[in-house]
Amino acid sequence: MPLEETGLSEAVAAERLRTEGPNLLPDPDHRGLGRILIEVLREPMFLLLLVGAGLYLILGDLREALVLAAFASLSVGIAVIQEFRSERVLQALRDMTNPQATVVRDGARRLIPSQEVVRGDLIAIAEGERAPADAILRSGHGVEIDESLLTGESAPVRKVASAQITAMSPPGGEDTPFVFSGSLLVRGQGLGVVTATGIRSEIGKIGKAIGGIETLPTRLSQETKRLVRIAGLAAVVVCATVVLLLGVVRGAWMQALLGGVSIGMSMLPEEFPLVLTVFMVMGAWRISKARVLTRRATAIETLGSATVLCTDKTGTLTQNRMSLVSAWSNGALVEWPAATATPDAVLDLVNLGALASAPHPFDPMEMAFHASARPADRPGRRLERTYDLAPGCPAMGQVWTDTDGRQVTVKGAPETVLKLCGLGEANSQSVLRAVDEMARRGARVLAVAQACPDDGALPETLDGFALRFIGLVGLTDPLRDGVPEAVVECQTAGVRVVMITGDYPSTAEAIAGLAGIKDGVMLTGSELRDLTDADLARKVRDVSVFARILPDQKLRIVQALKAAGEVVAMTGDGVNDAPALKAADIGIAMGARGADVARAAADLVLLDDDFGAIVHAMRLGRRIYDNLQKAMGFVVAVHVPIAGLAILPLALGLPIFLAPAHIAFLEMIIDPVCSLVFEAETEEGDVMRRPPRAPARRLFTAGGLTYQAGQGLCVLAPVAATYAVASAWGMAEDAVRATAFLTLVLSILGLILANRSFGSVIEAVARPNRVFGLITVGVLLAVFAVMGIPTLRDLFHFGRLPPKGLLFAVVGAAGGLILLELFHQVSHLIGRSPQRA
Repeated sequence: MPLEETGLSEAVAAERLRTEGPNLLPDPDHRGLGRILIEVLREPMFLLLLVGAGLYLILGDLREALVLAAFASLSVGIAVIQEFRSERVLQALRDMTNPQATVVRDGARRLIPSQEVVRGDLIAIAEGERAPADAILRSGHGVEIDESLLTGESAPVRKVASAQITAMSPPGGEDTPFVFSGSLLVRGQGLGVVTATGIRSEIGKIGKAIGGIETLPTRLSQETKRLVRIAGLAAVVVCATVVLLLGVVRGAWMQALLGGVSIGMSMLPEEFPLVLTVFMVMGAWRISKARVLTRRATAIETLGSATVLCTDKTGTLTQNRMSLVSAWSNGALVEWPAATATPDAVLDLVNLGALASAPHPFDPMEMAFHASARPADRPGRRLERTYDLAPGCPAMGQVWTDTDGRQVTVKGAPETVLKLCGLGEANSQSVLRAVDEMARRGARVLAVAQACPDDGALPETLDGFALRFIGLVGLTDPLRDGVPEAVVECQTAGVRVVMITGDYPSTAEAIAGLAGIKDGVMLTGSELRDLTDADLARKVRDVSVFARILPDQKLRIVQALKAAGEVVAMTGDGVNDAPALKAADIGIAMGARGADVARAAADLVLLDDDFGAIVHAMRLGRRIYDNLQKAMGFVVAVHVPIAGLAILPLALGLPIFLAPAHIAFLEMIIDPVCSLVFEAETEEGDVMRRPPRAPARRLFTAGGLTYQAGQGLCVLAPVAATYAVASAWGMAEDAVRATAFLTLVLSILGLILANRSFGSVIEAVARPNRVFGLITVGVLLAVFAVMGIPTLRDLFHFGRLPPKGLLFAVVGAAGGLILLELFHQVSHLIGRSPQRA
């Protein structure tokens, strides 16, 4: 066979991929190790550590300076590792969301990642897909392409195949064979030979990068940045005040500066951006494990707020695996396959339906026709012309020619086919009654018609034929496993499930009943068309099933639901679904059968087109937000005792208790805890039994900050009390410092435990968290190493910890944990628990 029929060989394609590189465009959002390192070095906490080290050098204390420099390096290392890990997860998600391309290699069609397409590949593109590379069309049928990405011209342009042209020309113009990377096929299908990939393509030359995960500033990131700015400003004011007062009153300007650095480090919640980044990226990774890809981080925030889930029927609620179950011909309804011999008229009906389908179908209904039909093999039969589905005419037809002449076979929506056949009112009513009967059994019903035109010119549309009505065929698509349970889970979580389908109302009602979508009324596309936007916004509150809906009507449904105050999640798969997906609060595209443009417009992509995966993603979204709330609450709470212990000694005229080295050590505990322990926390027991979160609700409310400040005071009080008791018992100053510091570390572990659950500490203890266990062991080993190894003990100005000091620390931390639990119970009684605050 010629090369352009067999395509490249795998060996040649692999060699070109190696020598010319992958079919990728430059990614400006990609962060390498160097860029991450630069961003981390600009963090305020790192700068404060360097300032502290410099001050110790000025004082001549080289050992303290080296300790702070070591902590600065360790802090940078931890941050870089976590950021680089997040970037690797993001890159893995980018790779998963890369579009797929169909190529012909070694004579066989293959679906490969578009980045593996090489120059000379024979690519197949169909309606709704974007071209993966620049190519010259060699064969095609009714191809129209939207090149607005390159030309700015909104109207699609017609393409014609050419076997002679070998050189590309610039975009634009009608009736050319040139297809450009990123352009969208809006009609038809074709085969083309790739002429350029990656940066050598037309879109690559002008530097446009398409695809990949979008990094948009989210509401949470804006909120956390605002809080960090406020806390930073407060820290600067307090630091400046303390430094000036101590410097003027005591005259010890260096000690005042060190105290100011300590206060600045203690008050700055620099963990917020890191926590948010880790949670969003790891959240996207966790959701991807449920076979759902996250294209926009805002979707993770919004998942817990969704109040309405609008879902397709075919392939989402059902298996997208159609089979024939019944046929109606000559007034008789016959089950398929029949228990007895199938009537010849029914066999002819099914055979004609197969002839009205694509010869090599991908559509499940057409595959069902081919699987059931046994058409006679006529000599010389060839396909002369195909009439595709057209706007306002949901029917398709094919013209076949053989030695006996022409034959036109048509299949489509019963109402449309009846109109094309020109049946009288009485005959049409009897057919429609049969349609109702078949649809009530859950079947999708198609009508089949036939004509035998002469050898003259073919009409431009199907209504130009003298079609004869043949009969009806019923097909069913069984529900996916677990759909009824997933619908119940949604309803329990306060999320209303709405089914939107192009099916006949009776079919839609039957499938909705099987899925458990029963509460509400049905609205058809024709009824929707007659409603004003205001009337539709009022009516959608009660609708659970939309039937006979055209793709462009989905946008009105989304807009009406949003006007009614709903937070809308919408699924879609076609080119015409893109506006609705873009308008929805959460757009969900089909990964297996969806068009590239639909996936590009969506926030989430279902790899398996499974409804259960959407519900699982909603569950994970609620869990991620809950754990983020816990982590952020812990960050706020833990800075209260640290800041208090940095300020109180200075205010009371006592020696500095927390030096920069001590605070840096505590940050080594806080950073991995807030970004790893809470991220790995299991979901709350009521995560899918509570109503959706109000979308306008802030992560940091005044009540929430008050609650977290109260938690911090519950830790500060026992630590300060332990310090006072140890001093009163006559312990040496360095031993008192060691005792109080150990109390603080143990109390922070108790604070972690108290924040792991929205319930009681007992509930938190009962919930497994392997990461918390590992970090607890690591923290205890580190702190006892600091207090037990003489060199490290001297670096931190700790004395040997006496047995009573260990006892004081354990009792003080236990008292703090009891205080935290009492504070939680009281807050819950007065409606100030973390979820309500």
